[in-house]
Formats: sequence, C-alpha cells, structure tokens
Amino acid sequence: MKAIVLSSVASLGLGLALSACDSTPRERQEIVRQEMTKLDTAARNTGRTLSRLGRQTVRFDSANHARRAEPLAPAKQLRMDHELLGSYAEQIGSLTPATIAGAYGELLRATRVRQTSWQARDWDYAQDTYRRLNAQLARIRLDLPAHDELRIRAWQAEFTALRAKRTAKDLHAATATKR
Repeated sequence: MKAIVLSSVASLGLGLALSACDSTPRERQEIVRQEMTKLDTAARNTGRTLSRLGRQTVRFDSANHARRAEPLAPAKQLRMDHELLGSYAEQIGSLTPATIAGAYGELLRATRVRQTSWQARDWDYAQDTYRRLNAQLARIRLDLPAHDELRIRAWQAEFTALRAKRTAKDLHAATATKR
C-alpha cells in the first residue's frame, strides 16, 4: 500500500514538473484531482481487501479454537502414538537418554510420510504425542549426550516447521479470494 502511494505521488510530482511549463494552474489542478481519485480508489480497494482478510482470519482462528477445545479421544491418541512412535509408543514416560533419540527419529520419519494426508485434527493428535515426548525429554535432558541433544533439537525444529507449514497452508486456503 505504501509503495502504491509513494509511486503515485512520485508520478504525480514528475507529471507536474514536466507539464508545469506547458500548462495552466487549472490544468495542473485537474491532474492533481485525477491522481487523488486514483489514490482514493486504491486506498478504498485495499481497505476492503484488508477487511475481508480480517474477517476470514477471525473465522479461521475461531474454528481452530473450537476444534482444539474438544478433548482428544484416548483410543485415537493411542493409535496415533503407535503410528508415530512405533515400538516407543508404550514407553513415552519411561524413555531414557539412550532411547529418546530413537523415539524422536521415529516420530519424524512417520510425520514426514503421513503429514500430507493429515487433517487439522490429526495434527492435534500428533502435537499431543510430540508434547508428551518433549515433557519426557525435559525430565532426562541433563543426562543426555550433547550429540543426541543436537539431533533431537534439529528434529524438533523440523516437526515445528512441518506443523507451521500446514497452518500456513490452511490459513492461505481460508483467506483465498472468496467473497
């Protein structure tokens, strides 16, 4: 928006400077009036677009809030744990410094494969698995070798990036040009 205004003001100034010697004050006044009309139209259209995007974003946020307010089904969570963690699913709360890196590796391998077919609710279940894995990491982190912690931090960053990618995709879909 700012670039449009500056561009229009610059072209207005250039137009006035070039035509100032060859035009009357009344002609220059008409040129200014025409340019201001263009700026007003651009500002009005941008305002409408921002208003529409704002309404759509509020609807998107409300739908997400309502979805997250519903509790996760324990049976479905258990299935998701098994899908994401494999043999580590039964021992999330008892993972040791020697086994937790394997659990994170399994989580990321499964997430990479499945994430394209997941709906928003599937991500809620995956996020809960990830949250519980992180809680166990916090309990044993001081005993974790540095090279394992570094790998785990990279996997955490990748999981967060995959989740953010999906959120951005959903937000883009919700705010696409629909009236």
